[in-house]
Parts: sequence; structure tokens; C-alpha cells
Amino acid sequence: MGAGAADRRRPHAVTTGRPTRRAALAMIAPALVARAARAQPGYPSRPVRIVVPFPAGGGADLVARSVAEGLAAAMGQGFVVDNRPGGSGNIGTELVARAPADGYTLLLIGPNHVINPFLFGRVPFDPVADFRPVSLLTSASYVLVAGPALPEGGFKALVARARAEPGRVSYGSAGNGSAGHLGMELIKQSLGLDMVHVPYRGSSAMLTDLMGGRIVAGFDNILSAAPHIAAGRLRALAVSGRARAPALPEVPTIAESGLPGFDVTVWQGLLAPAGTDGAIIETLRDAVRAALLLPTLEARLASLGVEAIGSDPDGFGRFIAAELERWSEVVRRSGAKAD
Repeated sequence: MGAGAADRRRPHAVTTGRPTRRAALAMIAPALVARAARAQPGYPSRPVRIVVPFPAGGGADLVARSVAEGLAAAMGQGFVVDNRPGGSGNIGTELVARAPADGYTLLLIGPNHVINPFLFGRVPFDPVADFRPVSLLTSASYVLVAGPALPEGGFKALVARARAEPGRVSYGSAGNGSAGHLGMELIKQSLGLDMVHVPYRGSSAMLTDLMGGRIVAGFDNILSAAPHIAAGRLRALAVSGRARAPALPEVPTIAESGLPGFDVTVWQGLLAPAGTDGAIIETLRDAVRAALLLPTLEARLASLGVEAIGSDPDGFGRFIAAELERWSEVVRRSGAKAD
């Protein structure tokens, strides 16, 4: 889930800019790789495994495979994606928590890492103590969409209807405890709304019912919602990040639309097992920075609707701690439990 409440600061971002600036940044990449090599000579000497605790083909997997290719190009060594789905991400996460701390097994994490400990009540790992942060990788907004059950208006129209019909306005999500569910719970809690949550098993079924008018609104990722928005089957009410989304530049943010400071995004980052040598962490950090500056990786991530971020390990650690604090309260107040 999100890259920031109002009182949080996002780690330093590697942003794209004018072509001349991008070219200048790209020139830094070889120096970063050279510095990484000096930090830990000989690492990596064999392929590095990136465990993705979700099935192949999903958003997290696509980001992981794109970043793995960039890391391989930056480091001259293979980075292999290993999908270990199950337990809403808990199975693959536990695997990495118990893996040797030698830098050859890494974990791709996202919002599930900071939500599951509260959603499940107990998980077989400590989301902080069992890992060392490497870098935040990417971030992307969700889009709040409505179908024919809300025939006109934007975010304010949804809020007005929810106030006028407490307990009768429904919203869908891809599942109990999903990003769409908890993002809407945060809106409800912030504005004191009474809305009905309708959980689905995946966003496809949710979008079908939304287009059919069986529910009023729902959060979804921009990539899957955009074709329906373009075809007029859905209306984009607002995007969830702190800035407008490049894919939907005409759609305002929720913060612009009446909820200042609202900032919820889907993000991905890299962790290593606790005990991993600091020099290896530095090597990986510099390799991530170099990879994210590659024009090919930048273009691929943009095609997935995500923004390259990049951060130092300490900044990513603070980000994780803040996310844990924020979502623990949202989950507690919502009463959400894992299915």
C-alpha cells in the first residue's frame, strides 16, 4: 500500500526529467557499479535469486522481472526471479527470512509486507527484524472508479452520496484486506463515512460488477482500469497518489478532491535476510540506482504504469516502519481479517 500519509516523507526519488537531465543521470550509472564493486569485491559471483511471493504474471512479478533484467545489465551477473506464491505473500516471505544471509537470496516486497502482520494476527516472520532493507524500487497510484450506479460527478459526488445514504453505498475490492479495501477504509475513517464493502476474488470480477451497476465504486490499478475508462464503461473519480498519474493526467488526486494529504500507492522494494553484510547491501543499493537509470528499464516500468523511485537502505527502513504504523491502525479500526 501507500507511499505516504501527510506527515511522512518519501525516500529520495530517482525521477525522470528532460532528456538532457536523463542522459546526465545515465552517465552516473557506470560510476555507481564501479563503486559497488569496490564495496564488495567479487560479489555477485553467481546468479542472485529474487523471490516474488506472488504468482507469475501479476504486477509484482512484472516489476521484479523488469528490475532483475536491469540489475543483470548493471552488474554483469544473472538475477533470477523465483515465484513462491501462497498465504497472501507469507510463504515466500518466510522463505527469504530463513535463507542464508549471503546476498544471493533477495525478497521483492509490496504493501502486503506491512499489512499482513495485522491482517493475519500472526505471521511466521518479523517484517522488520528478519530483514535488511536494500531499496524502494517503484510506486504507482490506484484509481478510484465508478460505474453507472454513480452516473455523474467525481470524488465529491461519491462522498456526498455516502453521507446522504449511510450504510447503503457499496464499494468493491479485489479481496478482504486488499489495497482497494484498505484504501477505501482509510477514506471512510478520514471522512467519517458509512459504506458497505463488497470483497471479490480479484479485481476482474469486481470491475465486471462495477460496470454492471451492482456496486457503486472501487479502487483498481490504473493499468487494468484504463481500457474501461477509455471506452466509457467506467469513470475515473480520482487517483490515490500525492501527484496526478501520467497515464491519467486529467484525473485529480483524492488530496485535490477534498481529502488533503491523502497518499496511497502500490509500491515494490527489495529486502535481504537479516545479517547480510553491509558491504553487500551497499553493492545492491548502488546496482539498483544504476539499473533504474537505464532508459530501457525506465521505459518498461512506464509501460507498466509505475514510476522508478530508488532509495537508500536507511530511508527504505524508515518508510517500512511508517507504513507498518499507519496500516496497523487502519486494519484495527476496519476490523479486517484474512479470509
